[in-house]
Amino acid sequence: MGATMHKADWRAVIGRVAGVLVLLVGVLLVAGLCMATPLDNPVPNIFEPHSTPAESIRHLSHFVLGITGLIFLVVFGLLSYVVVKFRRRLADAEREPAQVYGSTQIELAWTIIPILIVVVLFLATARVIHAIQDAPKPAEAVEVTAIGHQFWWEFRYPKLGIVTANELHVPVSDPAHPTPTFLKLLSADTDHSFWVPQLAGKTDLIPNHPNGSWLDPHETGLFLGQCAQYCGTQHAKMLLRAYVDSPEDFNAWVRGQQQPANTDGKEAAGRHVFESTACLNCHAIAGTNGTGRFGPDLTHLMSRRTIASGAAENNVQNLRLWIQNPDSIKPGSLMPAMKLSDSDLDALVRYLETLQ
Repeated sequence: MGATMHKADWRAVIGRVAGVLVLLVGVLLVAGLCMATPLDNPVPNIFEPHSTPAESIRHLSHFVLGITGLIFLVVFGLLSYVVVKFRRRLADAEREPAQVYGSTQIELAWTIIPILIVVVLFLATARVIHAIQDAPKPAEAVEVTAIGHQFWWEFRYPKLGIVTANELHVPVSDPAHPTPTFLKLLSADTDHSFWVPQLAGKTDLIPNHPNGSWLDPHETGLFLGQCAQYCGTQHAKMLLRAYVDSPEDFNAWVRGQQQPANTDGKEAAGRHVFESTACLNCHAIAGTNGTGRFGPDLTHLMSRRTIASGAAENNVQNLRLWIQNPDSIKPGSLMPAMKLSDSDLDALVRYLETLQ
């Protein structure tokens, strides 16, 4: 019977060790996915920052992971030693283990050392939070008001007179002449969270409580973001695309967005469809009767690469499908199916195609 118990004890030890090893493999797998290149993994790499706030957060995360990883190794090593060294043996089956009572030195050590570790982590975190939240705003900074809607993003550039949706354009910031972008974050309905991992940490958008964030991107490119706060049925498809442009490209984009909407008389029929249906209750197009704020501004719709907050590529087929049956692209979206006749739908799509 003693031999059977001895084997059972060994099986329990092996089972625990195997469980820990499986956990470690899972952690390494997740870390590998996070470190994968964009070609291997389309998820933004949080360990590859391209902006000052994101770099500060990355450095802090490495510091915290280093300390907690060291704690894990020490605790796991001691636990493994104790489990193996003091395992139950056949010869000890009838004996009571030695009774060891408290040690003042050990109790002081396991009280003071964790307190010191927590204080160090708190001070390091507080320093980074202060540096990010209280960063001075230079006169050259670009100001953007980002408004979260169910389930899309509205971007307003008050000093430039630009209103767009879902695709944020900011200039690259030269370290010699910084041109950061400061964001005022608002919510039109419920809680949202603005997060572009490679450019900045996530910040909540709370109704009636303005928040702020800023970006200081160091290289051009497309950076993907996401609403990181569950806000309803289509939270997962409340995507955003942040384009970091060169100064020349950003100025060209600004000039294009400041142009009036196309008024090509050839598509007057499509404009009439827009102005005579429920479209204008939610959407705005400069120069028309449409001044709605519930949906994205469509003045320069075709300058965007996606529709439905990044859920589909912006092309004629998807645009037509989105107008006729939004649930086919984004189930649970708040845009109603327009149920237009084929002729009206064709005219409206042709008109929207001209809104460059």
